[in-house]
Amino acid sequence: MVYHLPQFTYRWKIILLGFSFWLSVSLAGCVTLKEAAKGVLGVSTKALEDNRKDAIKKTFNYDYNTCYSRAKEILKENKAYIYCEDPRRNLLAIYVSEKDTTAVGLFFKAIDQAHTQIEVSSGSTYAKELISDKLFKALGPE
Repeated sequence: MVYHLPQFTYRWKIILLGFSFWLSVSLAGCVTLKEAAKGVLGVSTKALEDNRKDAIKKTFNYDYNTCYSRAKEILKENKAYIYCEDPRRNLLAIYVSEKDTTAVGLFFKAIDQAHTQIEVSSGSTYAKELISDKLFKALGPE
């Protein structure tokens, strides 16, 4: 018995080559392509991570899960728009409001069982101070 391989036209070869390239890039997890796409869509968190060195930090007497959920509730009450929740990176990324799309990042760090640190990061000093003031006052004293 003889098997015949199908003969692909030039067009199908190009399509298969393009699909193969797309598949290999997708499976490789190319972060730069993903980040570029997020940047084009306006939902990138890279700038927030880059500005962490200048973040406003405060530690609270809450365990990690309580602090994260309380912060989320407070942000919603203050009409902030949460556009990215990334538990793997301990991040909540928000816009100041639905109309003010200045990005602000909240990074959570469990200090111990009963204490969690929040870092508020943004390229805008005004937005960073506005959100940290509202959030930190609502969460209470250290």
